[in-house]
Amino acid sequence: MAQIFHPSTNTLSRVTIFGLLFFLAGGLFILAEINRSPYVTRATVVREQPVPFSHEHHVAGLGLDCRYCHTTVEKTAFAGIPPTETCMSCHSQVWTNAQMLEPVRESYRSGTPIKWNRVHDLPDFVYFNHSIHVTKGIGCESCHGRVDKMPLMWQANTLQMEWCLNCHRNPEQFIRPRDQVFTMGYVPAESQSTLGPKLVKEYHVNVKQLTNCSICHR
Repeated sequence: MAQIFHPSTNTLSRVTIFGLLFFLAGGLFILAEINRSPYVTRATVVREQPVPFSHEHHVAGLGLDCRYCHTTVEKTAFAGIPPTETCMSCHSQVWTNAQMLEPVRESYRSGTPIKWNRVHDLPDFVYFNHSIHVTKGIGCESCHGRVDKMPLMWQANTLQMEWCLNCHRNPEQFIRPRDQVFTMGYVPAESQSTLGPKLVKEYHVNVKQLTNCSICHR
């Protein structure tokens, strides 16, 4: 019987099959990179706000502690958005006629809260508790970045599950003394590789439990 296909067809078939596999693998890689990019995660993207509040000015410049505005961060799941009264405790005395603070004054006069644009917004199926992280020695800086260097607020990290799991699997690399949780630019007094395991043991951090799905997905 005469040969229907030329022998080179076998080579072409192999090249096509392997080429398709490489194409699919490359496509998946590109999609994964896009999923981690600021285009999707909004990390490093400055959010517009009704009032250009500067953490750099208030934290680094004036030395305000995180808890002055985020009053519930040590006690509840939600860190708390400061009410207008908190802003006016200072701005009824300073910058009283600044035009950019008119929305703050109007909010105070009318009793209508300022509608801030949320910067760190986890999916509804993710449970996050600020007070537990603070109690276990995880600093604000670990998640929110150096807010003392942010003229306008942005999300410093992706907040994706792989990022969370990096800490949950290796808490000794990130944990710090509780009295340093609110410190920006924290530098451990001794090597983190030495201090971390001691604090994990002292604070009763259960690594096996941290990676249980039900911890975050409830």
